[in-house]
Amino acid sequence: MKSKTIFLIATIFFLHFGMAESQTLDARWLHAINTHTTPFLNSSSTFLSNTTPYVSVGLPVVLLGVGYLSNDESLTEGGWYMGSSLVISSFFTLATKYAVDRPRPYVSYPGYIHPRGLEGSPSFPSGHTSLAFSTATSLSMYCPKWYVIVPSFTWAAAVGYSRMNEGVHYPSDVLVGAVFGAGSAWLTFKLNKWLNKPVQRVSHHTLRWFHHADK
Repeated sequence: MKSKTIFLIATIFFLHFGMAESQTLDARWLHAINTHTTPFLNSSSTFLSNTTPYVSVGLPVVLLGVGYLSNDESLTEGGWYMGSSLVISSFFTLATKYAVDRPRPYVSYPGYIHPRGLEGSPSFPSGHTSLAFSTATSLSMYCPKWYVIVPSFTWAAAVGYSRMNEGVHYPSDVLVGAVFGAGSAWLTFKLNKWLNKPVQRVSHHTLRWFHHADK
């Protein structure tokens, strides 16, 4: 755990302090993605970008709702776990965004990067990618079946690509967003184990309260 944490911190610092030197390469990669595209990719990217927050937030909400209504502790546990992962991922992503305060690529390279939408927050890291990979990782850890894992990470990767195709994130923004999202889901899973499964206790007690209050 300690070595993984040190590696993650070192990676973030490397990307941050090497940003000035790597900016041109990052921009070139983004320019290639942003300009060599098709109408189908453009419409798909817009759809993925617009729906990512709703999918990421909606999935744990649906699991919780169905779990409570059907008195299914496994579903409620999954919903609480995925929701906790999203909270942790969002916290680290937003904190890093405003600490680094990297301008959007279309701001730094007007006329070179062509956005298909404007964003109000800083660029680094990608919040949409963080949400998508948090969702994909937590869902895959909750239900480790190939027919869950493959579609989940395919969707998450497509979301990351869509943010570059839209011209609103550099490749390094997407890469670190993916690390934050997947890392947050893994951290939530491990914390639940180390802290004697608080997610399971919350799921169990709230489920009992819900059905007792319903009588």
